[in-house]
Amino acid sequence: PLVPRVGGGPVELSFAQSRLWFLEQLTPDSVQYSVPLTLRVRGDLDVTALEEAFSGVVARHEVLRTRFVMTDGLPVQEIIDPWPVAARHVTAADETEAQKAVQGEMDTPFDLAAGPLLRVLVVQLANDDHMLVVNMHHIVTDAWSLDVLVRELNELYPAAKTGQKPNLPELPVQYTDYAAWQRSSLQGDLLEGHVEFWRRSLAGVELLELPTDRPRPSRRSGAGATCQFVVPAQTAGGLRDIARQYDASLFMVGMTALQMLLTRYTGQTDIAVGTPITGRNRTEVEELIGFFLNTLVIRGDLTGNPTFTDLLNQTREVTLDAFDHQDLPFEHLVEELAPERDLSRTPLFQVMFVQQNAPDTNWQLPGLDIKPMPTGSGVEKFDLTVIMTDTNDTLTVTLSYNTDLFNQTTVDRLAGHFQTVLANVATHPEVRLSDLELLSDTEKHQLLHDWNNTGHQ
Repeated sequence: PLVPRVGGGPVELSFAQSRLWFLEQLTPDSVQYSVPLTLRVRGDLDVTALEEAFSGVVARHEVLRTRFVMTDGLPVQEIIDPWPVAARHVTAADETEAQKAVQGEMDTPFDLAAGPLLRVLVVQLANDDHMLVVNMHHIVTDAWSLDVLVRELNELYPAAKTGQKPNLPELPVQYTDYAAWQRSSLQGDLLEGHVEFWRRSLAGVELLELPTDRPRPSRRSGAGATCQFVVPAQTAGGLRDIARQYDASLFMVGMTALQMLLTRYTGQTDIAVGTPITGRNRTEVEELIGFFLNTLVIRGDLTGNPTFTDLLNQTREVTLDAFDHQDLPFEHLVEELAPERDLSRTPLFQVMFVQQNAPDTNWQLPGLDIKPMPTGSGVEKFDLTVIMTDTNDTLTVTLSYNTDLFNQTTVDRLAGHFQTVLANVATHPEVRLSDLELLSDTEKHQLLHDWNNTGHQ
């Protein structure tokens, strides 16, 4: 059972933390594993109450006051006593100066051995106008954790302002309890069963060779940029209908469409795409801040010119099987299947697909209007990450790409082709891979126009 550990002292890292720690040693001073939350805060911000609220979160969650130090040649988690969070306070004359301060915070790496791994920056533009950056290292947080953080600040900030006692339940366990439990429970037959499944599923998996604008550097820099498009309500509705009709999910529909596009781009029929999973399938950890995220690899076999619906059925089976074996940490999988380190690309897959619902992070700090600010964080860990966000009627698709490899125009074109593929399969789910339309109307017009002009010369 997942229960509090007996006795103090350092604890081994969780599997996910171990891999991040290792990657951090390869690229020290990198910010590609920082998770900055940038907010525009309008209203009368009480910085002292905010600091007290953050101090309350840090006191509750040991993971936020953890250092990662070497003991007997192994990294371990060392928990330090609660510390009062002091925000760095900057006054900015204008937006440009404020943005510069925000960027400066995001460009500052964390030191895993020294800590702290949570920093708060408050940039004051006017008495009632601030930018707020909450920056954490991924080794102590993930997307789910940000929702936990907001919920707790919603309770702790007003309590600090009014001097009342916050109403937050005791946490049943801490992250180190989870790490120790994970290490002790995932062994023997259970571990071997998971490993055997993934070894079979990913045997001989090919590297995806997307056509790049530049040769791949010998070491990934993690530099990235993004582009975005909106799938209109009619197409989005069609995709949802197909999901229902084939007993699939919107995730499975999006993944199938993406794998078809990747086959058309590369000519490869063995397409492995990564996808994140919360890794929180135990109630004890639902209210914890920490790094629980795991990664699954969904492999598509696109041989034989399949139809979209054939492939969708395959994706459904492959995905459900993967979910059944989600407890094997991706880190373990990499050690088993791809132990040779290639610093130029990520192991097992190079493209990530994420399907998410619109974030319902609901800030409720009294007297304040809080809106997320786009970070344009300029970081991409893979060759390409495609994020499909369900925004009520429409879908928003964001493509985050590695700028070492791709130019903006190339990814804009790829985004357009993905949009065309989604529109195509929404109305013709029986379409075969070879008949899949990629070109947008604009591109078709351009090609015809340019071809005709060339012909007349």
